[in-house]
Amino acid sequence: METPVSALHSIADYRTAYEEGVRLRGVRSACGFVTATWGLVCPKCGQRDLVEADLDGRGKICAFSVQNVPSDEFLNDAPYAYVVVDLEGGGRITGWIDGVAREGDLAIGSPVEWVSSYKPGVHFRVRAGATSGSGAP
Repeated sequence: METPVSALHSIADYRTAYEEGVRLRGVRSACGFVTATWGLVCPKCGQRDLVEADLDGRGKICAFSVQNVPSDEFLNDAPYAYVVVDLEGGGRITGWIDGVAREGDLAIGSPVEWVSSYKPGVHFRVRAGATSGSGAP
């Protein structure tokens, strides 16, 4: 379901939706640009035709970094991977994967899926049956 971005919402609404497992939200432009980053103008074409859109929770890792010194919110989760994910339905989103202790534990191109979590941020896991290995950036 898509609604015009001019509808009342906030960044907190986006965060609450994915932390409560409701959905990943983003915006889509008529030019085809999709992003998880909230905005009022399409960064690709400059139009104000953005509409809210549900984002696919599945994708592939295009970049990652293992975090050993986390912020306070993730203090009990370190080490973990901070990931950039290209979503299957278009768009790119950042998030994290717990249980990643070293770069060799994850690979660029690994298929991942969004998981509902009470923890902050967009939480992903490597999809079942996927292999990880040395492919660190």
